Amino acid sequence: MSVVVPAPASSADQPAPPDARAATRRWRAHLSMALAALLLGVYVVSRLWQDPFQHAVGDNVGDQAFFEWVLAYGVHLVQHGGDPFFTDLMNVPDGVNLAANTSITVYSILFAPLTMLAGPQISFLTILTLNLAGSAFAWYLFLGRWVTRNRAAAALAGLFCGFAPGFISHANGHLNWTSGWIAPVVLWQLFRMRDTKRWLRHGLLLGVLLALGFSIAAEGLFFTALAGGTFVVAWGLARVNRAEARAALPKFAAGLGVTAVVAGALLAYPLYMHFAGPQTFKGTGFNQRHYSEDLISYFAFAERSLGSWAGFDNDFAANPTEETSFFGVPMMLLIVASLVMLWRRADERRRATLRALMVTGGLFLLVSLGPRLRLAGHETDIPLLYGILQHLPLFDSALPARFALVLVGVFGVILAMATDQASGHSRPLFAMGLVIALVPIFPLPLHYRHRAPEPRFIADGTWKRYVNDGGVISALPFAINVAADGQRWQAYTMARGGELFRIPDGYFLGPDVEGAEGKGRIGARPRATDWMFLRAALYGYLADLDNADRATARADFQRWDVRALFLPDDITGPQGPLFRSALEITATDLLGEPERVDDVLVWRIRPGVDPVDR
Repeated sequence: MSVVVPAPASSADQPAPPDARAATRRWRAHLSMALAALLLGVYVVSRLWQDPFQHAVGDNVGDQAFFEWVLAYGVHLVQHGGDPFFTDLMNVPDGVNLAANTSITVYSILFAPLTMLAGPQISFLTILTLNLAGSAFAWYLFLGRWVTRNRAAAALAGLFCGFAPGFISHANGHLNWTSGWIAPVVLWQLFRMRDTKRWLRHGLLLGVLLALGFSIAAEGLFFTALAGGTFVVAWGLARVNRAEARAALPKFAAGLGVTAVVAGALLAYPLYMHFAGPQTFKGTGFNQRHYSEDLISYFAFAERSLGSWAGFDNDFAANPTEETSFFGVPMMLLIVASLVMLWRRADERRRATLRALMVTGGLFLLVSLGPRLRLAGHETDIPLLYGILQHLPLFDSALPARFALVLVGVFGVILAMATDQASGHSRPLFAMGLVIALVPIFPLPLHYRHRAPEPRFIADGTWKRYVNDGGVISALPFAINVAADGQRWQAYTMARGGELFRIPDGYFLGPDVEGAEGKGRIGARPRATDWMFLRAALYGYLADLDNADRATARADFQRWDVRALFLPDDITGPQGPLFRSALEITATDLLGEPERVDDVLVWRIRPGVDPVDR
């Protein structure tokens, strides 16, 4: 099966190896593209690199804290062993099912040396930068092999794919979704399976790639598999391709069978944990209707783009991290014009490829709109395809808007083909169209926000006076996505190795009720005591406590087996500082006067005894 570039000839008809000069030019082009992609990646993340330890992604502080925790957990796994897919270090005593979360296991192990040496903050920014650059470079290589021999066209389209608005949006904290390089690598191996003589080897390699991709970005891998399958089927059903597809089908299917066996063997335990393990859940912790793409968003500009900077901003996305389409009117018009131009110049085989691209892109655009059509910020009563799909396994755990990311790859292929094919009088006009379409979506550096520095109480190990190795302590407020400092302090301690404390609560996805049938939720199921502290931190709310409240807190503390609470001088949330004074008043009213230790206030707790009635 060939996408655009003809399939390689048999070994007897292979051309002579290229001369040294041609090879040098090819590698020079590759290095130039890699450097350009890396520079652009550094530019996008530059404001975070200015102070990696106190600058956090401005629009998603909580997710950065979660991924820093996962990276630090990789150090724990390397040093002490353990289960990569379940931990009891958070959400004491229930634990957290990491297989059901975005645990980026491969990254956490691979970057463990850097995390130990420089901290999870540095590892986070390194992976984020390399993800963006690596995605652009991987698409460039894929397009240069399967779509066009024009290196300039492949480079342009590769940079578009790596730094498209949707992936810049997900750069606000998502190390899984910015791993856009997974799609071209998996698709490359999928297309190689047309080679019927090497179906076994290609099937083995694809199985390994799927296992690796699952451990980094399971949802993105699911989308890639759906998109690749849709394209292959649409391409194979074209009359001009049926004979080739029919001839390749037996070995292609055999290769896929090998892939299924290899991937199934490697992923047997993580899949069990994901679907049936402790603390798993059904669906997702987010409202799928809320996270559906507005049809107008395809024609709008993302927040971190020149178009938005010039005044064409909007609020069509659920939040700045989920602006998954946002190609802008010029790009949408350019794609349509490119398809018309390519169709008119194409032979039947090329038209089959274009048709498969349009089927894939159109299907994923429709799915991204969610169960009901949203138009200009308003949900209509018009039902859509996802209203049926959302009840199916896997689809019930996905956010519909993210299906729009598949169109980045579809548009990239179309741009590469059109740039290669534009000639004669159409070339200047097409070049002008490229400029008009690409300039407004050129990315701006990510926003950053200051976050609280690590307290000396944690950094210097003073906490060890209050709890034994593996014991439970907690910062105030208890860790959650909107107040993730406590999870960060545990992560930084874990990254240094040695003794470690556990924490109640945390930022993760878990069950809203006991059992695998329960729907997902963000964080632990709230109890009266952690909610009391969170209300104080977020809203400055001061509860009027009585002995009934103290009895409830006493039971909660005993359940968590927590031995101490501490309140740093600086505490931060998604929008900046939290209400520290309200927390201090609440904790003092509940537990009595604290002791000052280093740069924190500490309340000792005797499980089952504190707080005492008054």
